Amino acid sequence: MIAKLVPLDGSPPISIVRDVTVIGRKVGLCDIVIDHSSISKLHCLIARTDGLLFFRDLGSTNGTKVNGQKVIRGALLPNDELSFAAIKFRVHLGPGESEVNPDDRTEMFEIAPPGANEEAFASDLTYDSAGDVDAVVDSAVGEA
Repeated sequence: MIAKLVPLDGSPPISIVRDVTVIGRKVGLCDIVIDHSSISKLHCLIARTDGLLFFRDLGSTNGTKVNGQKVIRGALLPNDELSFAAIKFRVHLGPGESEVNPDDRTEMFEIAPPGANEEAFASDLTYDSAGDVDAVVDSAVGEA
């Protein structure tokens, strides 16, 4: 999931990439630093889950608002207006980038059940440098 706070003043969007993000004015304590006098040192916390953002005001002096309503905690939906004191953002939530390479595939193995015809599963046999045969073993099936 892509989660961004898009400033209404036209500044570049801020990506929410952590599961828990602290927003405030204090460098070193906050994940997202907003350098504005109306923002508290530790202003707000945003938690990212599958498809949703949750927030909690951390006792800030000037408060946190969602769609113009002063709130302490709640869920954020796409296109909500989120305000930290005088600074306003539009919430953007969308499908995330694929984290899997298109060439990645699940590797499949055929495991011979006990007593099966070994010739049918000859490709599962490996040979060590001495020429000894070892069979692939699946703990759910048992030793070959």
